[in-house]
Formats: sequence, C-alpha cells, structure tokens
Amino acid sequence: MQFVDEAAITVEAGKGGNGCLSFRREKFIPKGGPDGGDGGHGGSVYLVGDEALNTLVDFKFQRFYKAENGRPGQGSQMSGRKGEDLYVKVPVGTTVIDVETLEVIGDVTEHEQQLKVAQGGYRGLGNIHFKSSTNRAPRRTTPGTEGERRELRLEMKVMADVGLLGMPNAGKSTLIRSVSAARPKVADYPFTTLVPNLGVVKIGSHEHFVIADVPGLIEGASEGAGLGLRFLKHLSRTRLLFHVVDVAPIDESDPVKAVTTISEELAGFSPALASLPRWLVINKLDLLPQEERDERVAEIVERLAWEGPVYRISAASGEGTDTLVQAAHRWIVEQREEVAENEEAAERERERIEALEQEAVARTEERLAGRRRKKKDDDDDWNDDDYDVDVEYAP
Repeated sequence: MQFVDEAAITVEAGKGGNGCLSFRREKFIPKGGPDGGDGGHGGSVYLVGDEALNTLVDFKFQRFYKAENGRPGQGSQMSGRKGEDLYVKVPVGTTVIDVETLEVIGDVTEHEQQLKVAQGGYRGLGNIHFKSSTNRAPRRTTPGTEGERRELRLEMKVMADVGLLGMPNAGKSTLIRSVSAARPKVADYPFTTLVPNLGVVKIGSHEHFVIADVPGLIEGASEGAGLGLRFLKHLSRTRLLFHVVDVAPIDESDPVKAVTTISEELAGFSPALASLPRWLVINKLDLLPQEERDERVAEIVERLAWEGPVYRISAASGEGTDTLVQAAHRWIVEQREEVAENEEAAERERERIEALEQEAVARTEERLAGRRRKKKDDDDDWNDDDYDVDVEYAP
C-alpha cells in the first residue's frame, strides 16, 4: 500500500431545510391558523480517528465530502427531518488545517475521537412562529442557512514505536528491510527515501512492534533544509529512537560528526523529542576487516561519550539485527507494563505525549505563520508603478 502522509480535501455540511408556509385546512374550520413546520438542521461533517488506518491514500482518490441537507418543513406543524451527519474516518495522528485561514482546526489523537470540521446549516422557521395578536395569518417564513464549506489539508504523523534517525545513506532503509516485511527503496545515493516507511517487526505469533524509517536529515533540517522538516514530525510519537550511523562512509566523512549533527538538529526541532531514549546503532560493520571493528566502534563511542546502549550490526547481511530487535521489543514491553501498573509512570507518559503534541502543533503553526507572512509580502510587492510594465514569462 502506498504511504501518503498529506492530503487536501473539501468538506461541505448540509443546508438547513426551509420553513413551511401553511394554514390549517379542515372541514368546518374555514379560517384555520398558520401551521407551517420548521425545516431540519443540515448534517455536519466530522473526522473520526480510526486506528486501523495508517495512510491518507484514500483521500487522493476522493477529495469531496458532503453531509445531507435538512428536509423542508410541512403543514400540520410537522418539522422536516434533520440531515444525517457525515463521519469520515482518518488515521489516528492526523492534524487538520484550514487551507484558507491556515488555522489548525484540531488534531485527531485517539481512536474514535470525533472532530467537527464543518457545521451544518440551521433550519428555517415555519410561519407558525410569526403569528401574533395583530397578524393572525402570517405569510412569513425563513429559509435554512447554507452549510459550512471548507478546504482542508490533512497531515498525518506515523504511529510507530521505534523511529530511525540518521544521515542519508546511513542504512536505515536497509535495516527496516532486514527486520520486517517492508520493502523501501534502497540505493547508493542520498535521499533515496522520499516518504516514511512503516515496518511491522514480528517477534512471535502475537508479539510485534512498529518501526518507522524516516528520510535522512542534513544540517539545517530543523530550519527547513532538505527533507527533514517535513518528515521529522513523524518521530513525535515514538517511544524509542535508533540512531543509525555508517561506520565506514563512502565519502570518508566522520561518523562522529554525523551523529552530533543529527543530535543538534533534533534538539533544535524538538527538545522533548531529543529527550527520548536513544540507542546508538553502528551499521555496515561488514565493510571493515574483522580485526578493525572493535577498535573503530570503541573510538566512536569514546569520542561521543555515549552513555546509552550501543549495538553493532550489518543490516545488509542481517548480522546483529536479531539481537537489536529482541532488545527493543523487551524494552517496549517493559515500558508498557510500567505505564499500566505505575501511576507515576503513566503520568510521565501523558506529560511526555502532551509536550510532544504541543511542540508538533507549535511547529505547524510556526510554519503556517511563515506562509501567511510570505503571502502578505507577495501581495505588498504589487504596486501601481508595475502596472504598465511588460512582463515576459519564460518557460
């Protein structure tokens, strides 16, 4: 299945039903009073979180969603039926943004959470509401109002237990191919991965965890350079980070410099995310002679002053990957059990998630504010002096 993490859709709520103009007509009652009923409210549009979904690909094929209109009122004081609300399922972890105003409407963070994105139109009133002592036969009604229409952009964050950090060509895609059934593109040039890849790592028949291969970062990614800013958001809900480093880069760059660069970019993007547990995964050991491996690994760990776990692997051959995923699974299970049994741990988990969510929203709003400023600057650039200037557009 194609992974799609952004999509644009249009939602339109239903129109409210019109009020009815009617008078009571019965035998032997020649001058019955007004009895026109009200219309029904228009249906609203809701986005509903569904943990069974993990991509926005469906919205690439269907982009317009409309709720049902309210029915008009009828005589005998009968109100029209309310329009049915429309519930559109989206993956858990979807941020909803109004394209026109660039407002962050909300974030769908839980299964079956409902987020109203378009308000249904209000019903019109029948002529029965306008009867008075001086107007016994009112012919006034009100129409139903139009339903709200919005252009929305949906942005999804990957729901993964483990996220992979590392420079381009560090071997992250090869690692995820090695430990799961996912088949991300692998090549010998930077930025081969253009979309995040999800892999389910199966430990037993009913035991697994999700790992996310996130596109490589470069220096300046937290400020928008390269692919980092768009995809770094996918790490905001992981529990554990694997920092993958190439022990023998083809360009002979310094592995220690690669680790520190990514660490600085991560801290610049999200202090809360940078505080997550991180394991150092030294990859591509098969490219070194056996007698040089221990010395090279020890040098990297010493220069980094790394205090966390260190794992040595060769993702291409599978060497060391079983040990790595088994240890990760045990750690994730222990964390889940601690959160379930310990109230203090559960509170820390809630605070961590809340902090990450707030930073993700703040980052999104900062980016949208930048777009607003750019749009305003573009509008201000136009002036009357340019009106008579001939402009040549080159293809």
